[in-house]
Amino acid sequence: MNIKLFEELCNAPSISGNESLVRAIMRRELTPLADDIIMDNLGGTFGVKQGPVGAPVIMIAGHMDEVGAMVVGIKDNGLLKIKAIGGLDGAVYQSQHMNVYTEQGAVIPGVTVTTPPHLLRDGGKAPSTTFDDLTIDIGASTKEEVVALGIQIGDMIVSSNEFKKTAAGDKIISKAIDNRWGCYMAIELLRELQDVELPCTIIAGANVQEEIGLRGAQVASKMVQPDVFIALDASPAGDRYPGDQFGALGKGFLLRVLDRVTIMHQGMKVVMKEIANEEKIPYQEFYSAGGTDAGAAQFAGNGVVVATIGLPARYIHSTTSMMQISDSDEAMRMLKAFVRRFDKTQLAKIKALV
Repeated sequence: MNIKLFEELCNAPSISGNESLVRAIMRRELTPLADDIIMDNLGGTFGVKQGPVGAPVIMIAGHMDEVGAMVVGIKDNGLLKIKAIGGLDGAVYQSQHMNVYTEQGAVIPGVTVTTPPHLLRDGGKAPSTTFDDLTIDIGASTKEEVVALGIQIGDMIVSSNEFKKTAAGDKIISKAIDNRWGCYMAIELLRELQDVELPCTIIAGANVQEEIGLRGAQVASKMVQPDVFIALDASPAGDRYPGDQFGALGKGFLLRVLDRVTIMHQGMKVVMKEIANEEKIPYQEFYSAGGTDAGAAQFAGNGVVVATIGLPARYIHSTTSMMQISDSDEAMRMLKAFVRRFDKTQLAKIKALV
């Protein structure tokens, strides 16, 4: 794994609707690897590797945005009122370091306000843990002081976390693994296939605004209208929670058979399992209560055959998360094996297995 590139992607702050910093990395990395770069009007960015004339088209996409927040108010006492961008739990975000990013490029550190337990004794009532009820203290004492720092309504807020490798288990801890992993995979797939002649055209890159309703994928898939769409996304590993949970680190990529917005196309399920078994690539059949960009892409044109290749990741949609490098490696093996076989005959086989 190209740790340096992955770290750069994870560290870049980019919430839904404010993905420019990650987009810049995507364009920089994709441009020398692709025959062409295309971008939709919302900012989804993709590299095109052209196959033979008339070859089937496969679109492979992560998403650039991470969960975070936006400044929606400035109190007279200098505290910032905030609004969640994506699904966030206020209990998780209490007393956390957060960074506010101004339009001028300044990074203003702060912390979410939390009531100490001492003040809740003798019947004291804990404040609401709804995320949108949280405020951020940047150290200012007045509204004027906040404004003087360049902070405005609409500024982006992202968790302040360092990218780290664990001392045990070959794992990575970082914010935004969901879904800078998908961005990374799209780039590295084109890099690894740069000198390979393929029987298909690949359009690989990343959508925007996934975390607030799969919005970017709706636009990008309609622009491309591929024969097949594969979403690349980090998914919640359940191996640290009680009960019968799906997904574990170290057991291979996730083959998402069902989620809130998509039932995996039966032909894709059959073919992907055949390839994984033939290549001895470990995988986990996976169910999720969430969704991926595959849910939006399936509605393009007359309908698109879709699937999701997932990375098991612990603690996503919080201030940080954890993944295992070997699972990413297995997902890359699966992607390469699939696209190398994806010709007209394979497409016909997939479509026949509806």
